[in-house]
Amino acid sequence: MSPTNTDIDVLIVGAGPTGLALGVDLARRGVDALVVERTEGLFPGSRGKGIQPRTMEVFDDLGVLDAIRAAGGGYPVGMIWQDGKQVGEHQMFDPAEATEDSPYTEPWMVPQWRTQEILFARLTELGGKVAFGREVVGITQDEDGVTVGFAAGESVRARYVVAADGGRSAVRRGLGIGMTGVTVDPHPMLVADVRLTGLDRDHWHVFPPHGETDGFMAICPLAGTRDFQIAAQFPEGTAVDLSLDGIRKVVAARSHLDADAVTEVRWASDFRPRAALADRFRDGRVFLAGDAAHVHSPAGGQGLNTSVQDAYNLGWKLGAVLTGGAPTTLLDTYEEERRPIAADMLGLSTSVHRGETRRGEATRQLGLGYRESSLTEETRTAPGQVRAGDRAPDGTLGEVRLFDAFRGPHWTLVAVEVEVPEVPETVGVVRGRAQESYGSGLFLVRPDGYVGWAADRATGLMGYLGRFGLR
Repeated sequence: MSPTNTDIDVLIVGAGPTGLALGVDLARRGVDALVVERTEGLFPGSRGKGIQPRTMEVFDDLGVLDAIRAAGGGYPVGMIWQDGKQVGEHQMFDPAEATEDSPYTEPWMVPQWRTQEILFARLTELGGKVAFGREVVGITQDEDGVTVGFAAGESVRARYVVAADGGRSAVRRGLGIGMTGVTVDPHPMLVADVRLTGLDRDHWHVFPPHGETDGFMAICPLAGTRDFQIAAQFPEGTAVDLSLDGIRKVVAARSHLDADAVTEVRWASDFRPRAALADRFRDGRVFLAGDAAHVHSPAGGQGLNTSVQDAYNLGWKLGAVLTGGAPTTLLDTYEEERRPIAADMLGLSTSVHRGETRRGEATRQLGLGYRESSLTEETRTAPGQVRAGDRAPDGTLGEVRLFDAFRGPHWTLVAVEVEVPEVPETVGVVRGRAQESYGSGLFLVRPDGYVGWAADRATGLMGYLGRFGLR
């Protein structure tokens, strides 16, 4: 094969939520992509079980929200136990009411393995593919493409590669990209999916530490399943026993349950909470996304959500370059936009872990945006509540629900009390006389649901669209 030839447009390394979400986004854009996964199947554990409202909106656009909602449920109230007695309740998240512009305001609990099954099914439905048992052992790139070698099977050459292969990313290490991090908590943690008896499924059961030798334990019913997730903290330096007997001993020592109340361990892992950020999110034709780019404490449910939104940001840009005639410089904005967001979310998850910040408005991720991005243009003389760079709210305009109009891989022009100019046929248009969230003006909504351009009139609109190959 000559260096200029490629097998596919995009190779995605890792079939976790990040890689599968990106695969879905590229498949619906007609991009020739392949997801490869080191293991022989999808991840079997519940680890990233919280789906934040902003990610619910992303899943709506990707066509999986109904399945996600059917597979999960809301977060239960925490029940605090002491000496076998219920001594109090604890709200895990600050409550918030749904509004017209934000229909999803509470996190939704779905075990990570089930989220991945849903994304995998959607990817397959769209004609996408995942190749399992493909462990990356080498990566080289030149001006025209990237060649990836595997421990088994032939190498693959792609125009672009996206590393979505986790915190120990083989691609990131192969490229020599550093990762700067800190230990969030020196105490090792156990997380396990189990079957057990003796606890109701209406509460998240919390067992505070008994003394200096024990850490806390929490047992959460996993919505949509018969399983519970156990999370337990241990003294620094402890070797965590992941066996059935080891987990039984922890449960018996820290709760009123007998050891044999744990009837089965379905998945178990141990970790030490840390926060780390890759020094850069791009190296030539290779991009880092998800845990390969940023590693979070699980507190606050930011890791999986930030990762899926990485994919959502990168997907439309790769699609625009590969199939839409956009200049390759558009890809420079992936790191520009996502690395600051990841850094902020790392700080947030660390603060939640340490008890400094409650799980509330910030953790829902609805307020994230790109006002400082080079892709953002705000020209109105008196900007209202929604500005260029912000998430485009839901609502109704001219009897059209805005999220319905945004759904799909296209741009959308929202015109409120302003004459609608001619736009390329690939740009959707919604118009109306009044909209509370938007105020008045023209709002060009990007394919990932953020306002890219806002103005009082159409002057400059076609020039802005031309930056993305839209004429």
